[in-house]
Amino acid sequence: MVVDTHAHLDFPEFTNDLVEVISRAGQAGVGRIITIGTSLASSRTAIGLADRFDGVFAAVGIHPNSVVTERENFLPELEELARHPKVVAIGETGLDYHYLASKKNPVEISQTPFGADSALTVHNEIRDQAEKSRQATAFEQHLELAIATGKSVIIHQRDSWADTMAILRRYSGKVKTVVHCFTGHPAQAEEVLAADCYISFTGIVTFKNAAEVRHSARYIPLERLMVETDAPYLAPVPNRGKRCEPAFVRDTAAAIAKLRGLTLDEFSEKTTENVREFFSLD
Repeated sequence: MVVDTHAHLDFPEFTNDLVEVISRAGQAGVGRIITIGTSLASSRTAIGLADRFDGVFAAVGIHPNSVVTERENFLPELEELARHPKVVAIGETGLDYHYLASKKNPVEISQTPFGADSALTVHNEIRDQAEKSRQATAFEQHLELAIATGKSVIIHQRDSWADTMAILRRYSGKVKTVVHCFTGHPAQAEEVLAADCYISFTGIVTFKNAAEVRHSARYIPLERLMVETDAPYLAPVPNRGKRCEPAFVRDTAAAIAKLRGLTLDEFSEKTTENVREFFSLD
């Protein structure tokens, strides 16, 4: 059995054929799928899907890019959702600086007096810092909620490595965490492992330009490794460029197994053990 530890089954890409997608996953030997919440609404939908399909389980959380649009007092409802019996993790949560306020909607100079460019730069930096602060607060709220509920945490980071790791190190040994969609080099993998985190790989590991990711996947301890699709994104070779779906996690697992000199069965047996331990699944 292979487990897809991170998919977004509530996304509109699956609206028209979700039953078929789940069926194809089963036919490919994918025995469990964790569908991930990215907002309160998304988390509620994820739970509904977990209730609807036997092999689907849910994680509930506020994606860092959703923090600024989610209501600030989201925590009471998130805690209620986290106690649902098919919720196996908190997340995804973390830090994402790729789409900060100044990048999405920069305050630009338009017929302003000399020197105004400096003031506008400062203004954009203030907006970005406010968003970073809200993301960090929400991230720590998720980690504290995980401790309170006994759940593990799914971590998202993008363009925020140092700040993400600084927070994770503070929670090392207090809660189980996994850095999902790992795209880093071996030295970064060592940082993650030193913070007592698991590492999860997507189809990126099969991409031609992902040599460093493959190097990380080859050498990290097998007992700290999991696989995922991040569907509908990042379809592995030979389906790169297509809509990704949970069945494709088998291709990612097979690619990493080959890197490590293992059969797919050997690799899947161990990573499924990791999944059971991390998510407290039978």
